[in-house]
Amino acid sequence: MKKKMVSFTPQTLPPITTEGRAKLRALMGRPDDEIDYSDIPPLTDSFWKSAVRGRFYRPTKRQITARVDADVLEWLKSQGRGYQSRLNAILRREMLASLRVSTRRKGKRGSRKALRSAA
Repeated sequence: MKKKMVSFTPQTLPPITTEGRAKLRALMGRPDDEIDYSDIPPLTDSFWKSAVRGRFYRPTKRQITARVDADVLEWLKSQGRGYQSRLNAILRREMLASLRVSTRRKGKRGSRKALRSAA
């Protein structure tokens, strides 16, 4: 049997009962060293070696008005739904390629570390 998903917003939260307030006060009164972390795995050096920075980062979108050649727009639309996302992906690919090229130019005078950080 499926359970119904319940979701709340700050405006629709049920009020805290007297019993609930008492439990919260008791928890706040306990020292930190009494917190049981046994169900949380420790973060070891091997975890941090394979960690990926920005894995779940999603840049914010901004609405713009841009003039695009009619044939370019038709080509994007002819490939199906999501032409705006494809346009964004194309622009992002070109932006990253440009950043890599400019970093390489600077890297020739500097170190390879700058190139790795741009990728």
